[in-house]
Amino acid sequence: MGVPEKLAERMSMAEQHEYLRSRFSRRTMIRGGAVTVGTVVGGAFVSGASAQAAPASAPATAATIPAHRPAETVDGALVAPFGRHLAWGNDPRTEITVSWQVPVAVKRPFLRVGAHPWDLSRKIEAEVRTLYTPAGVGASGDHTQYYVHAKLTHLRPGQTYYYGVGHQGFDPAAPHLLGTLGTFTTAPAGKKPFTFTAFGDEGVGYHGLANNALILGQNPAFHLHAGDIAYGDPAGQGKTTDTGFDSRTWDQFLHQTESVAKQIPWMPAYGNHDMEAWYSPNGYGGEEARWTLPDNGPDRKNLPGVYSFVYGNTAVISLDANDISYEIPANLGISGGTQTKWLETQLKKYRAAKDVDFIVIFFHHCAYCTSTAHASEGGVRQEWVPLFEKYTVDLVINGHNHQYERTDVIKGDKVVKKLPIGGTAYPESEGVVYVTAGAAGKSLYAFTAPDSYEGHEHEVESVASFVNLKDGKRDEAVTWSRVRYLDYSFLRVDVTPAPKGHTAKLTVSGIAETGERIDHFTVARKAR
Repeated sequence: MGVPEKLAERMSMAEQHEYLRSRFSRRTMIRGGAVTVGTVVGGAFVSGASAQAAPASAPATAATIPAHRPAETVDGALVAPFGRHLAWGNDPRTEITVSWQVPVAVKRPFLRVGAHPWDLSRKIEAEVRTLYTPAGVGASGDHTQYYVHAKLTHLRPGQTYYYGVGHQGFDPAAPHLLGTLGTFTTAPAGKKPFTFTAFGDEGVGYHGLANNALILGQNPAFHLHAGDIAYGDPAGQGKTTDTGFDSRTWDQFLHQTESVAKQIPWMPAYGNHDMEAWYSPNGYGGEEARWTLPDNGPDRKNLPGVYSFVYGNTAVISLDANDISYEIPANLGISGGTQTKWLETQLKKYRAAKDVDFIVIFFHHCAYCTSTAHASEGGVRQEWVPLFEKYTVDLVINGHNHQYERTDVIKGDKVVKKLPIGGTAYPESEGVVYVTAGAAGKSLYAFTAPDSYEGHEHEVESVASFVNLKDGKRDEAVTWSRVRYLDYSFLRVDVTPAPKGHTAKLTVSGIAETGERIDHFTVARKAR
């Protein structure tokens, strides 16, 4: 049912999407081949249909399912919501979205929220986005999923809220359902210490579950996911010819992460395995159904995973490296350069902001990494690294390579300062540190040099690797690979503000699935 393999090799993702549009009837594509968005008004769905997912803030149209698959009628009391996950809005002090999933269509979905578990009188109607996978697509064709979103605004900074999600027949405020309640805490006003965590390349399995449990124990303010989230598309090439696609993998993933994501905002960037070519020209139609992310990026249509937010004294920027990847070019150039222009605008703004000390950037493809699989992405080095250096970015977090690796301080592709375990980097005068935290759960890759991590250091003069360029791979011997750990792990970052003129710090730690620390270093900067 997909694009013929030889033809797909010569077509962009958008061209493949248009090809499929011509193969399917108009009725199939509009009614069932893409994401539709819905909201509840007076207990009934608004009429109409939309072929692509829209952000929660956009005018919503009806949630429909294909005419050949009538909605199941199920008593709402028998349907339990699952897969709750939170995401910040544009301002984490006052905005958050609660999202969840239901296994079948339900009536009048809603969110209850309040400052106490016994006071959930505020009831907010929720938006439904149905995601239909067309017949013949992978293992889950002719399958509909239901994602629900409730966006909250005008919240109080630094406030803990209790919430419950429900629908007609399932009210979380009922005494026997109080155990289904969740909590979240908005960002504080002003500069206060906090912790956040990060990793990439999770998928579904025991290791991802184990890392999630450890992350919950860190009590982070939020979690960054550096792409390749669930692996519904195991090939990761952004092509419709991948017969292994299974949209039901997302059901498992949201079950797996719920214990963390229902109380800690889960902020993803999109990787190559997150381009699911069957849903929209850019491959992100499925992601738009599942997530509601900040909508302040440069191009919501093509790059819905690009956004920024400020928490305390730290600005966080999510980028989409699929736009500049030479290695996996399905979406290469999709922004027409607008993402890079937006990035520089954001960096300039945050460096001038008096309330921002640190800038942390996360995305999928690595600027600097050694492995026998993907190694480094030349597109990132070409387009973004000069901006990271110009605006003295404090920390860059990547995934893509399934391992933990951390660089020395780099500028101009060269080591300007060795950064041993326990050392301190000063980005204002030195350069940038890059961390690959891609060992969240999927099968591990390999290094060409021995592991070297805390308590087991093995320094070498250089490491054999390669970089992906426009005309193919180029071998390189690098001297910037400081820490290498080939087992499951994640990143913890402790942010310590300081009075103006004193030293603010990021304490960065690599944590193994066993709970042991495998790396730590400090990024220091004079507070504004």
